[in-house]
Amino acid sequence: MWSAVMVILAYLLGSIPFSFVVSRWLGRVDIRFQGSGNIGATNVLRSAGLGYALLAVVGDIVKGMLAAWLGLLVGGVVLGAWCAAAAVIGHCWPVYLQFRGGKGVATSAGVLLVLTPRVFLALLVIFVATVAIFRIVSVGSLVAAIVNPVVIAVIYQSWPLIVMGAILSLIVIYRHHSNINRLRRGIEPRLGEKR
Repeated sequence: MWSAVMVILAYLLGSIPFSFVVSRWLGRVDIRFQGSGNIGATNVLRSAGLGYALLAVVGDIVKGMLAAWLGLLVGGVVLGAWCAAAAVIGHCWPVYLQFRGGKGVATSAGVLLVLTPRVFLALLVIFVATVAIFRIVSVGSLVAAIVNPVVIAVIYQSWPLIVMGAILSLIVIYRHHSNINRLRRGIEPRLGEKR
């Protein structure tokens, strides 16, 4: 019973659209109709500026951390992993915005920071290095997502965490389908370029 309640709570927590809230209420920009139209921090960066994007990223990371921590506290690693996945699903398909959300990267980072901190650090290095080389945020996100379950398996060797990592990776990769199409066509914007 409590496990189901915690997973639902994690989903609702993950559904809080910080990128939308920050850009709309503070920046006076509705990112659903700006830039890529995506409800995510990268679009906030392009549409409202760095300060608002940083606030959005922090909000998305913290909600992921909180969801994973609550699950861990109530039911251990297994419930923590389920709550982590629920929070990322909530971020990507939020009930508060007709299930139109972001791509799950920052919220995934938050849950990894709580459940697998060494994996978080490894993926952060991989993400930053990839973005520095290619100057394309989506490439960094995709590379980090692809290696995520492998890094979890190497460092933690825990099946609940490996399965969670695979679920997060599949969600993030799926949510980047439009980016993948643009990458194939060679038109994905680099950092500093307007869409």
